[in-house]
Amino acid sequence: MEAVLDAVERNQRGKNEARRLRAGGRIPAVVYGGKDGGTAIAVDPKVLARILRTEQGANTLIALNLPGGGDARVLVKEYQLDPITHELLHADFYRVAMDKLIRVQVTVVAQGEPKGVKQQGGVLDIVHRQIEIECLPADIPNNIVIDVSELMVGQNIRVKDVATNAKWKALSDPEMMLLHVIIPKVEETPAPGAEVAAAGAAATPAEPEVIKKGKKEEEGAEAAAPAAAKKEKK
Repeated sequence: MEAVLDAVERNQRGKNEARRLRAGGRIPAVVYGGKDGGTAIAVDPKVLARILRTEQGANTLIALNLPGGGDARVLVKEYQLDPITHELLHADFYRVAMDKLIRVQVTVVAQGEPKGVKQQGGVLDIVHRQIEIECLPADIPNNIVIDVSELMVGQNIRVKDVATNAKWKALSDPEMMLLHVIIPKVEETPAPGAEVAAAGAAATPAEPEVIKKGKKEEEGAEAAAPAAAKKEKK
C-alpha cells in the first residue's frame, strides 16, 4: 500500500523556524538519500500521523510530493513525539529506489490458539515481535503471520521455521526464537500455620543459649557452695 504526503522545501532551520512551522500547522522534516545528503522540508503532521497509524506503520511506502521537484518514494526513518501530548514534532525520511532491495523490520503476528494452551494449560509467550527481512520497496508485507495452532507445551517457532516467501527473505538469525508455549509459573502459598511454625523454628536456636547460660550459672553456684563450706570449716 502506498500513501501520499505533500511537502514543501524550507530554507531556514533552527528552533525558531520549527516553532513557526508548528504554529502554521506543519512540522520540520528531512529527506535523506539525495545527492546533497539531506533536503529540509515541512509536512502536515496530521497526515503523517494517519500514515503511521496504519497496519504497516513506518513501513508504509510514501509518495512524497515536492512542488517543482516531482515526487519521491520514501520510507519513514524516524520521528519524534512530544513526551506529554504525543504529537509529532519532527520526522526523517529516506529515499528508496523501487528496483533495489531494502532491509526493514516487520511485525510477527501469531494466528490461532495453540493446543498446548487449550489442552495442557500453557501460555503462548512471544519472545521477539519483529524480524528483519530483505525485499523490494513495493513488496514490504503488512506483517508476517505465523500459525501457532499445533504448538504444544515446550515447542517453539524460530525464524528458520517461518514459511518462506518469494517476495522477501528473512535476514534475522535463523535460530532466533520468535515464540513458544510454556507452563505458567505458580507461586506456592504457605499452608495455614506454616508461617507461625517457621517463626517458631527461627526462634528456637536462641533457647539453647539461654539454657546453656542457666546451666553455667547453676554449675557456678554449685561449685561456689563447697568452696564456701570449706572456708567455714577453716
